[in-house]
Amino acid sequence: MRKTDLHLHSNFSDGSESPKELLESIKASHIVNFALTDHDTIDGCEKMKSLVPPEIYFIRGVELTCETEDFGCHILGYLYNEGDKGLSELIQKGKKLRRIKLERRIEYLREVWNIDLTKEELDWLYSRPSVVKTHFANILVNRNLATDTVSAMKKYLDACVVPKTKFSAEEGISVLLAAKATPIWAHPLGGEGEVHISKKKFIQRLDIMKNLGIKGLECYYSRYSQPEIDFLVEQAKLNGLLISGGSDYHGKNKTVKIGELSVDGLAVSEEKLTLLFALKHKE
Repeated sequence: MRKTDLHLHSNFSDGSESPKELLESIKASHIVNFALTDHDTIDGCEKMKSLVPPEIYFIRGVELTCETEDFGCHILGYLYNEGDKGLSELIQKGKKLRRIKLERRIEYLREVWNIDLTKEELDWLYSRPSVVKTHFANILVNRNLATDTVSAMKKYLDACVVPKTKFSAEEGISVLLAAKATPIWAHPLGGEGEVHISKKKFIQRLDIMKNLGIKGLECYYSRYSQPEIDFLVEQAKLNGLLISGGSDYHGKNKTVKIGELSVDGLAVSEEKLTLLFALKHKE
């Protein structure tokens, strides 16, 4: 079976591996179709595209952190037009907002926990294209202040009140569509570490997301059971939406394995992922 994983992160956002290291993991796992979907940045894709050999199909992607009036959501955008002005401006807007959040968390660690970050730690944080709580958590783990990133975030960072840095889902999806990207609703029942929503609530949210312009659902996901996957596939087919699948791999920063597209470690054949077919025929 030809393996596919359409949701991967590098260290250009909150993954632990550089694009080169990620590509080695992809090769070792015998994945032949993949997408790099870093949070709110496409810098990793710029690096990756020069590394991928011709026998592996690479899809440039991005994962936008969004929200509607009622709930937060992540939108995956695939095969955006390179150099699109609107997408570049949105990403730059996000960087400015996250800079404010970064400085608030530095201040919070100092004021509440009496933790002063070193110059080296600060230089590393400010050098990242997209800084999230995981980056702070790695520093705290390296200092032996926590055993893992999840407990570090829960203890030291979750109570920190920061300004909103999420894009509106309407803005994110419209920018992706204008950039000729295909917008997909990522882990629509809930992502890593989140309580999964009910079928009723999902269907209510799906109507909102369809009206905003999503073209598909991430049905196969590393934290979903087979019944959850079957439900999402059914909903995608009923609503004329594309079917996607991804692990949400972050290297050492999460326990998710590359190519793992269900809680049971399922590898999915490319024929089941209608998004992949659509993207290959789009180029």
